[in-house]
Amino acid sequence: MSTLRLITVGGLLSYRALFTWTSPAMYTGTLLAGPTFQLLFFAYLGRQLQVADDRFFIVGNAVLAVSTACVFGGTMAVAHERRYGTLGHVLLSPRSRTAIFWGRALPYAGNGLLVAAFTLTAGALLLGLRIPAAALPGLALVLTVAATSCAFFGLALGALGLRFRDVWVVSNVAAALLLLLTGVNVPRDGLPQWMAAAGEALPITHAAEAARQLAAGHGLGAAAPALGAELLVGIGYALLAAALLKIFEAESRRRASLETI
Repeated sequence: MSTLRLITVGGLLSYRALFTWTSPAMYTGTLLAGPTFQLLFFAYLGRQLQVADDRFFIVGNAVLAVSTACVFGGTMAVAHERRYGTLGHVLLSPRSRTAIFWGRALPYAGNGLLVAAFTLTAGALLLGLRIPAAALPGLALVLTVAATSCAFFGLALGALGLRFRDVWVVSNVAAALLLLLTGVNVPRDGLPQWMAAAGEALPITHAAEAARQLAAGHGLGAAAPALGAELLVGIGYALLAAALLKIFEAESRRRASLETI
């Protein structure tokens, strides 16, 4: 119970302290308006180029919408501790740092789920997409798994903040890779083979596939293989984040570079 409390309460407290989009204008512009306009851009571009129908872009961009909150949020969970000079206090704690930082990823996953739900709803209303009511619980599950997977991906990137000074460059590159390689806006069978293979290892790739199956009315059974693959990707990034945090913590202690910015 103490570990569970550390993960939940500690994660929420750090979210309040480190989240830098707290003003309504910043939150609305960055996390709500931005993904919605991006969805509209790709949907109309897809119509013009006859790449795919509106459902492809609405569902794909709704899943992609989790990435802004989760990738940059997961990075903040570690990098901002170093930026504000409080990382040493966290690492001096006798409690498990793995549990501490895993807990920090979860509020960002919840935020990503909220952003994805808003983007999906806005896209469906603006472009006239009808999603079967029976598919909504499955879509909620898929978006939850996608947000969690993406949050742990962001946490793995944030672990680099224990070693590198400018981790935001890495985060921006990662966000671009999610846009390009995961098939959210370009059908994966139209990508070069190496790009499609790289996308298999990234979060939201399989979630987008599962969400499209559900939005088309195929049921949770048809989406289960892709959903399972997304879950495995998320577990992989959670373990990678834990390993990187341990390795870079030990290296930073040895080099006395914990508070170097």
